[in-house]
Amino acid sequence: MTDLSPLHPRAQTLLEKARAKGVTIATAESCTGGLVAGLLTEIAGSSDVVERGFVTYSNEAKVEMLGVPEATLIAHGAVSEATARAMAEGALAHSRAAFAVAVTGIAGPGGGTADKPVGLVHFACAATGRPTVHAERRFGSLDRAGVRYAAVAQALAMLEEAVAGWSLTA
Repeated sequence: MTDLSPLHPRAQTLLEKARAKGVTIATAESCTGGLVAGLLTEIAGSSDVVERGFVTYSNEAKVEMLGVPEATLIAHGAVSEATARAMAEGALAHSRAAFAVAVTGIAGPGGGTADKPVGLVHFACAATGRPTVHAERRFGSLDRAGVRYAAVAQALAMLEEAVAGWSLTA
């Protein structure tokens, strides 16, 4: 995938389902640099569902904008399950959204290590009154754009699942 247009129908459906359930979404993005929020807000009428987006590329931004504990970043690094969870929960806490998705990873081409290779991306989805869900993906040999676009697709999938499972009584 070289652009996000193949994801537009899914994003449109997500927005419609969220709107029907009366819930809003926030994003917290690092390696995707706002692409998830961009995909959603490309669709007319998205302003009643997309509450806000945080682009927190630096560790300082993660701490200042989302409240990610510095201790988490020191102990686990920016690309970790703990940081993804803290980002999603921070986006939820710093917004009025019912759902928040977070993305943090190594898009490349540099920056990878043996433990954290290029293509490693951590995701988390937080929802009001629900446990935070985590996913780890290793996109391997994809180029930078490929990793970023694959990460957007995964974040969208997590939001789709969260909204599909949402009910006021759950």
